[in-house]
Amino acid sequence: MSKKVGFLTVLLVLGLSTLALAAEAESAEKVAGLQFFIYSAVAAGFGIAIAAFGTGLGQGMAIKSSVEGVARNPEASGKITVTMMIGLAMIESLCIYALVIALILIYANPVSSLIQGFIGLAH
Repeated sequence: MSKKVGFLTVLLVLGLSTLALAAEAESAEKVAGLQFFIYSAVAAGFGIAIAAFGTGLGQGMAIKSSVEGVARNPEASGKITVTMMIGLAMIESLCIYALVIALILIYANPVSSLIQGFIGLAH
């Protein structure tokens, strides 16, 4: 499933780049806006990928350490579990912040109305 999503994402970015290259010479402003949109989409993709990778590593290490702590001292499992859950929530919030920034880059783009008009999605 992830290979299909990755392939479709690459296909979308390449399709948008062909629109930028096939634009008329008189619409340099539209080409610049479309290139900015493509760069924003690529940056958002890399940003969320790095954030997900980092949070996955962090959560894995946190769970590993808490399981080791419970194995060494089973009487403290309640405190360790609560502390682990709070830590996991904090780690996950970092990935959510990266997702919000990626969505802002894609959908709250200052040239998004120009792009939608160029592609023909808006009237």
